[in-house]
Amino acid sequence: MQDGIAGDQHVYLTELLGLKVYDLKGRKIGKLRDAALVPLIDPVRVDRFLVGAGETWLSIRHDQVREIDAHGIHLRDELLTPYHSDEYMLRMVRDLLDQQIIDAQGQKVVRVNDVTFLKLHRDGRDLLHVLEVDIGIRSIFRRVLAGIIPAGSIRKLQRHIPPHSIRWEFCNILEPDPQRRVRLNISNRLLEDMHPADLADIVEDLSPDDREAIMSSIDSEVAAETLTEIEPDIQAQIIESLETEKAAEILEEMDASEVADVLNELEEETSEEILDEMDKENKEEVEELLDFKDDSAGGLMSTEFIAFRRDTTVGTAMAELRKDEELLESLHNIYVVDEDDKPVAVVPLPRLMFASGEARLEDLATDAVISAPVDSKQNRVTELFDKYNLLSLPVVDEDGKLVGTITVDDIVSVLRGG
Repeated sequence: MQDGIAGDQHVYLTELLGLKVYDLKGRKIGKLRDAALVPLIDPVRVDRFLVGAGETWLSIRHDQVREIDAHGIHLRDELLTPYHSDEYMLRMVRDLLDQQIIDAQGQKVVRVNDVTFLKLHRDGRDLLHVLEVDIGIRSIFRRVLAGIIPAGSIRKLQRHIPPHSIRWEFCNILEPDPQRRVRLNISNRLLEDMHPADLADIVEDLSPDDREAIMSSIDSEVAAETLTEIEPDIQAQIIESLETEKAAEILEEMDASEVADVLNELEEETSEEILDEMDKENKEEVEELLDFKDDSAGGLMSTEFIAFRRDTTVGTAMAELRKDEELLESLHNIYVVDEDDKPVAVVPLPRLMFASGEARLEDLATDAVISAPVDSKQNRVTELFDKYNLLSLPVVDEDGKLVGTITVDDIVSVLRGG
């Protein structure tokens, strides 16, 4: 392989930087200082080459370049213009090199050490397409030796170091400015397709500004699912950093008990502002829970449960359950209540699947109802789950009315410390 770039389809940013740029007569114009994409035009093609010429920088369009080789960049057009900062440009050195990005495939935050381009020859001229960002030891090796020994020699030496890179299509760039995110055509699809627990791990590793950028720009339902997986202190920091309207929008997608937990971590004034932005039904439900202490059954319970009267048939119950498939995902039992809304039976959900449609729910109950008053202490609730091997526990008010339920997942969270 020849020294440097010539004859090789892969080109590294560290090799490009500092290359001399020549006009049609072979006269040096300056040196390459940066290269930029304009994602709204093309998400992978290098659109501009930024050249330092004395105290000024020149902007060279991709179609003004004839050839890129180890000796420099050779132009086919000399109508050059001074460079002016453009918010629609994603610059490789300024915006990417040494910056943190999200590896959506590996589900982690990484730092960019170099960029690999694919050099293409089309219509008598060379083009560069961004292929990968490099994050491993090999890319650090290139940067340390760049300008000290020839590029070709660096390539030969690096063969003994395993490459470590991320395909460009799996990179999610962190950009706090919402307007610039639009200009750079930054999509959140890769993040929104992740499991909430994986995205939560990533968000926890980010700086406060980057956390805010991600949580404010992804779909509110995804943001809510992610927030529930994040440590409580970081949850509060994120919600405090968001616009009040956006914070309320995310919290409305969460279970009322989870919202109450988050708001309890905030300053009272901030909490009230967010509640005022929530719709009336959600607000009232959350405010009821805020009255309970965190370490009580009332503080642990969710107000999302399903209860039916004694004489309800399996067929009627199944028809109602199908109306709320989302709630079914976390449902273990359904409750049977009397005319005063007091729980009289607990029916495991699987039993409905094998029962006759005419059977009454009360007749499917397996054991006596074990419940906990709203003011029961957390350790008492935990004891009940352990003693009776419960999947869920109904919570009742001072009149014995069913007001909420605690699931085994809630208890696991308590035992893990939040």
